[in-house]
Amino acid sequence: MHTPKANDVYAREVVMARVGHLIRRKQQEVERITRILRACFDPDAVQAPEPGEIRRIILIGPYARTSWYEDDDTINFSDYEFWIVVNHPLFKEAECWTRARDVIDDELGNRCAVGLEFYSRADIRVAKAERDTFILDRIEAGITLYRASRDAPLLPRERKGVRP
Repeated sequence: MHTPKANDVYAREVVMARVGHLIRRKQQEVERITRILRACFDPDAVQAPEPGEIRRIILIGPYARTSWYEDDDTINFSDYEFWIVVNHPLFKEAECWTRARDVIDDELGNRCAVGLEFYSRADIRVAKAERDTFILDRIEAGITLYRASRDAPLLPRERKGVRP
């Protein structure tokens, strides 16, 4: 497991740069949702044989492409679609994500719709073995906003910074 160094700080600019094709407000919303998911994930809500960990957060759908839209006249907009990959199937349970969903709803309200799909590493392995193009194509076309093996962990003060 990776332990943070003194200067190992999560930089929101890193996530925002990964969605640099979006307007600034959308970049900030995607970054904020990513931070909330990471900070509010509650692996202690279920009993599992190993500590819970988010392995990847992937932006899927229109915002991962340049075809996103927002129409001020009709107030129609594309939904944000996030796929979260966890290290064990038990961490896909709704109990682990209740606080994250509540904080997203409180902070972003009706400005944007946020869809969350959860997968375990085992689900991804099965999709690869079965050549499940639905899952594999979306992961390949999506934008990885966070990867545990690459990105810095949130520091304790960043976890506390998310309002319940």
